[in-house]
Amino acid sequence: MIEINGNEGEGGGQIVRSSLALAAVTGQPARITNIRGGRKKPGLLRQHLAGLRAIRAVCSGEVEGDRLGSTELTLVPGKLSGGEHHFEVGSAGSAILVAQTILPVLLHADAPSTISIGGGTHAAWAPPFDFFSRCYLPLLAKMNAEVEVDIESHGFYPSGGGRIAMKVQPTTGMEGITLADRVGRLQPKVTALVSKIPELVGQRECDVIARKTGWDKKAFQVVDVQQAGGPGNVVMIELAFDNVCELIIGFGKVGVKAEQVARATLRDARTHLFSEVPVGVYLADQLLLPMGLAAHSGHRSEFRTRPLSLHSRTHIDVLKRFLDVNVQTVSAEDGSVHVTVEGREG
Repeated sequence: MIEINGNEGEGGGQIVRSSLALAAVTGQPARITNIRGGRKKPGLLRQHLAGLRAIRAVCSGEVEGDRLGSTELTLVPGKLSGGEHHFEVGSAGSAILVAQTILPVLLHADAPSTISIGGGTHAAWAPPFDFFSRCYLPLLAKMNAEVEVDIESHGFYPSGGGRIAMKVQPTTGMEGITLADRVGRLQPKVTALVSKIPELVGQRECDVIARKTGWDKKAFQVVDVQQAGGPGNVVMIELAFDNVCELIIGFGKVGVKAEQVARATLRDARTHLFSEVPVGVYLADQLLLPMGLAAHSGHRSEFRTRPLSLHSRTHIDVLKRFLDVNVQTVSAEDGSVHVTVEGREG
């Protein structure tokens, strides 16, 4: 049984999610202790518990520690099964994080899957639906993963109430991918989502970004979300190239002016653009697991990104516990980091 200390490195929920997914895919029992031990509220929260129960359902696993606040859990995985599943996170807990937790399992299951997940879809502490659908899944498609995803209802923080639908075809094997440089010209797009608040809020966000960038007005749109569990506002700057897409997201907050949200989001977008790397910090973290699975099967991947976050460094440590892979990181003088993920004999 693989023992994981959930308080090491980043010490958050990602250790739990990645360990569960890797245990299920590789068939190796895992025990996780000190879950979120460094957090103000340690133990499993609703979204972690939803991910655990979802994993148990798709891998016919035996689980101990299946309760809110649990600081220790054990998973003994069984057969990976496709089919139709419905999961509920509750409140604004991230439906996207649950989807990412079970996706590696579904890709290695015995049959296609149709999944429905209720919860949050747009919150600052998790990848929003648009990032999942427009940045992450297109790259997985290049790695031989066939996944369709749709949003049925938006779930903004703190109300939640969102729902996503996902269809997954089992893969014949994950393949490697190389993202060393950006290819083609920048294709920017700015979208402001508003729900149960004036459209003017989104328009003001777009106006600030348009004025400061000079991008074509066709690149901007305000979307009044009709199906949502509660009020919310998100502004998204899409930085698309021919081979990769990055999405920089700003979240509206009560008491914070739309112009402030827009300016802060644009600063983050410019930081990414000026770095000239193809893979952003959050995308780098999320690509490590599928690249690790591809490397475990003998397929090499590499990408260039900004300095790795503690999330990513912790993720690499977890990968090495479950998979026979080698992850190399080489820093360059310009501040970029070249990451290579390959089998130990690669």
